Amino acid sequence: MFVTTAGRTNQEMIKKAREMAGNLKVDYIPRNKKSIHYLQMQANSECMVVGKERIELFGKGESQPFFFHPNSAMFRIKRLMKREHDPFVDAACLIEGTSFLDCTLGLASDSIVASYLVGESGSVTGVEGQPFLAFIVKSGLSTWDSGLSAMDEAMRRIIVVNENALNYLRRLPSESIDCVYFDPMFEESILESDGIKALGHFAIHEDLQEETIREAIRVSRQRVVLKDQYKSGRFQKFGFRVMRRKTAKFHYGWIEKN
Repeated sequence: MFVTTAGRTNQEMIKKAREMAGNLKVDYIPRNKKSIHYLQMQANSECMVVGKERIELFGKGESQPFFFHPNSAMFRIKRLMKREHDPFVDAACLIEGTSFLDCTLGLASDSIVASYLVGESGSVTGVEGQPFLAFIVKSGLSTWDSGLSAMDEAMRRIIVVNENALNYLRRLPSESIDCVYFDPMFEESILESDGIKALGHFAIHEDLQEETIREAIRVSRQRVVLKDQYKSGRFQKFGFRVMRRKTAKFHYGWIEKN
């Protein structure tokens, strides 16, 4: 991995790119009017590109970059503002003041919705094991302007942790988080979305482990929630009660703590 700037650059972007490279402990390579493809061929590497509006992540040999976008969170929050239904909210029992831990943060869509619902008195932490994805999503959550102040405030409140979810759970006290959440569908859903297909190159291919679920149950005060494909065997394997929806490609399941 290396960091560079957009083609039309300035000193502010160069400074930001250098700082980013230092934080990520990777090389900074000056753009010098060279194409991204050329720089990648020379470095034989993926790269992050600092632009005026956003940071882009290019897989090696990929022409389409990944960049942060709140994805479905925008229209879901608009629906919630109209007091319309969202099954995720029911599954996770999210109310004002709830603490929520997303163990598969990805693009943070569910975490943004959760943060909107739990408000300032609640808390949302998202764990993402891929360091470059975690960096871009954390940056995007702190800078994205959705045009909805309530949504922007929700994004700013999310704490992003770059770590393996199981290792993070092991360090948490028992019954310290109201709801612990998993979405192993994240990898498939991003590959179906045209705007973010490039992210599939960086996804961490890791199935849920029994120890991870056990630790999640230990850490949770109320519920452990799983979002998965409607045909998934994980619900039965780990003992989740399932909220089945006839026309949906995915279901929610939960393990009640008390």
